[in-house]
Amino acid sequence: QVQLAESGGGLVQAGGSLRLSCAASGRTFKTYTMGWFRQAPGKEREFVTAVTWSGDIYYADSVKGRFTISRDNAKNTVVYLQMNSLKPEDTAVYYCAADSSSPTYAARSYYVRGATYDYWGQGTQVTVSS
Repeated sequence: QVQLAESGGGLVQAGGSLRLSCAASGRTFKTYTMGWFRQAPGKEREFVTAVTWSGDIYYADSVKGRFTISRDNAKNTVVYLQMNSLKPEDTAVYYCAADSSSPTYAARSYYVRGATYDYWGQGTQVTVSS
């Protein structure tokens, strides 16, 4: 069974850090693009960051310079999201996602769309207090 399992969320003060993890299982995700999205209360889901199978990385402007995505394909794919200098506006449920299509080339617009991804985790809550 295909599964993306997020962990690492929690409550942190503004300026603090958290590291989210996403463990992929059920099939080989090594050639998949892996992404992180988030959804705050009352708002639409938004793109945070993504890393392709070849190592290309994309960030939302709102997190650039503060968040870092990485992946470990050694055994089963694990994707990390290191979040530094957290702000109250980063408060949201964070979702891990995977794209099985993994095109050889695609524009940034392809990776920031939620519809691109066909597997999703259940989400992990991140709350940043002011």
